[in-house]
Amino acid sequence: MSNIFLIIILVLLGLAVLDLVVGVSNDAVNFLNSSIGSKAAPLWVILTVATVGILLGSLFSGGMMEIARSGVFFPSKFTFPEIMMLFLAVMITDVILLDVFNTFGLPTSTTVSLVFELLGSAVAVSLFKIWESDAGASLSEYINAGKSIAIISGIFISIAIAFVCGTVVMYISRVIFSFNYKILFKYFGALWSGLAFVGIAYFVIFKVLLASTLISEETTAFINANIGTFLWVIFLVSTLIMAVLQHLFKVNILVIVVLAGTMSLAMSFAGNDLVNFIGPFMAALNSFQIASDVAAAGGSIDNLYMNALSEPVKADWRYLMGAGIVMILTLWFSKKARTVTKTEVSLARQGEGVERFSSSQASRALVRSAIDFSRLMEKITPSKVKNFFESRFEAVPSHDPNAPSFDLIRASVNLTVSALLISLGTSLKLPLSTTYVTFMVAMGTSLADRAWGRESAVYRITGVLTVIGGWLLTALIAFSVSMLVGFALMYGKIYAVYGLLILVVVLLIQFASVHRRRERKESAKNSPVLNDEEAILLQCTEAVKQTIETTIRIYGGTLEALHTEDRKMIRKLYKEADILNTSWKDKRTYEVLPTLRQLQPGALEIGQYYVQIVDFSHEISKSLRVITEASHTYVENNHEPFSREQLDDLMSISEAFIDVFNEYAKMVEANDYHSYNNIRNKQIKISEMFSELTKKQIKRAKANESGTRNSILFLNILNEAKLISLQINNLMRARFRLFSSVTNKIT
Repeated sequence: MSNIFLIIILVLLGLAVLDLVVGVSNDAVNFLNSSIGSKAAPLWVILTVATVGILLGSLFSGGMMEIARSGVFFPSKFTFPEIMMLFLAVMITDVILLDVFNTFGLPTSTTVSLVFELLGSAVAVSLFKIWESDAGASLSEYINAGKSIAIISGIFISIAIAFVCGTVVMYISRVIFSFNYKILFKYFGALWSGLAFVGIAYFVIFKVLLASTLISEETTAFINANIGTFLWVIFLVSTLIMAVLQHLFKVNILVIVVLAGTMSLAMSFAGNDLVNFIGPFMAALNSFQIASDVAAAGGSIDNLYMNALSEPVKADWRYLMGAGIVMILTLWFSKKARTVTKTEVSLARQGEGVERFSSSQASRALVRSAIDFSRLMEKITPSKVKNFFESRFEAVPSHDPNAPSFDLIRASVNLTVSALLISLGTSLKLPLSTTYVTFMVAMGTSLADRAWGRESAVYRITGVLTVIGGWLLTALIAFSVSMLVGFALMYGKIYAVYGLLILVVVLLIQFASVHRRRERKESAKNSPVLNDEEAILLQCTEAVKQTIETTIRIYGGTLEALHTEDRKMIRKLYKEADILNTSWKDKRTYEVLPTLRQLQPGALEIGQYYVQIVDFSHEISKSLRVITEASHTYVENNHEPFSREQLDDLMSISEAFIDVFNEYAKMVEANDYHSYNNIRNKQIKISEMFSELTKKQIKRAKANESGTRNSILFLNILNEAKLISLQINNLMRARFRLFSSVTNKIT
């Protein structure tokens, strides 16, 4: 047998490991978001619980193995070489597709991606066979269309069902317990926890144990026949244990419920979704073993049809355990897993904060419709009824920046409802995506909990629509790309294998670079909230210094690039100015209000100067961005460069800035502001310079020494530089007053 197939097996093994890494990074959100969002326990405890669930679940894996082998196509219609190319196309596509979603922090379904990748590559290989040899054959002879449609429809129907169920159950739960749930939870907490454990147990039985190939048919039949008795016993025992822990040992039993739900979902993930990543490799390995035996016996593998893949399979536990270990390591160390989790938690969190998505026309229309409906309901609802429900949804105010994104009641509802829906679908033989169900339940509970208020609704809804749109694109892209890769492999053979592997490596490196840049941008938005007057003074001092230094450097560099027509340099300076402007805009949007809330009641004056410093810095960065953007456009359009005289005029402004700033920096360093009036006098002289330079440019324009666009850009830069000068003066004055206020308060 040719060595090419051994190479393909080794490649598939490597791709399976990569697929486990990118797959876990995406699917970790399924079982981590509720415990992380509610801060039920320290992160290491949550990850440890999930680790135990993955280890147990990997031993019971097998739920999707048949789909990977024969769910969407008829393996008996394909020869061994064709099957190997088919599975290789699936694995290559899956690694790239999931890593794209991870890079941008969007949760998607590994089940949907696998199904459509199998479908796409099977269609490609089938069409190649028809075109090459079976001219009279039809595509329906190769593709299991009926089962494919059933799988796909079941997955997408679950989206609406999960959202509605999550909304209804959370609304009822909040009406019962309210946000001040601890009072009523003393009396009904054990009962509530018992019901949650029933849902979790039902989930584990149907989604993990009965789906496993390790459970015998007799055991499965016995459990199905006595499921009601099992659930009643679980309810009574768990309720009793929770009551003892709550009342005698003063344990927060909601934490136990959330961690138990996390472990059960982790078990399900490892038990069923694991084979989304290694299923194609396992099927290819099985095919390779069969083909090796045939070749050893002297038979031909070119016409060896893979009928054996249609037969039931028991996965080798060693491969499953090895896959489980890779998943655990990824869970602990993958930064992209944290990124995907942040997306869901940020969309579901209670209260204000950094919004990862902007508004859209669709989200604005939906919010307006919801507001109109709410006003209508207020009119027809009796006042007493309305006041009662309003009282149940009065959130407990918290100014703690480290507070949980939502409480343990919502976390327990997320896990219990997700578990029940997934287990119910499994018991009814309906295929479901755990990602779709858990995400939509979380969005439904956040809607019912009024987490989507007027301040955040349009952004959250845009985020949800973006994720759902990504799901639809998952199916389309998975099918299309897998089909293209399949065609490439069938036509290119070994050359296509090597070429596509190089492409995978290059793309993974590029996506890693993009993710690092996104992480840096996100970390800038999530700067720590300041709660100390001296810390505010120190940060503002450093920020003022860096802003002025950066402004002077970019301003001078832009003028020089205009004169030399250096397109590369001016593009770089424009990007720097844009980053500076974005950072101050984000600081003003996301940091100012939380910082003011943390200040002491007697620090109002300090808060006022802090707000001024942020506003003045933002205005400086905005003017700088206008200058660099206009200059970049000017150079890109190849207009006439500035003359030496024009450049000298504008540089004189920069030199005046530098003189003022150097004197100011010396004052800050020495903490001696007695010569502050000297700075004010120099600022007056700078203002007079702008008038003189404007007159000079008007004279040049009248004398036709500069063109229209040249004059417009010069005057535009001059005007923005005047604004920068004014704001720098305001900035230094605000920083001086902040220093005086902090010093007076300390003394």
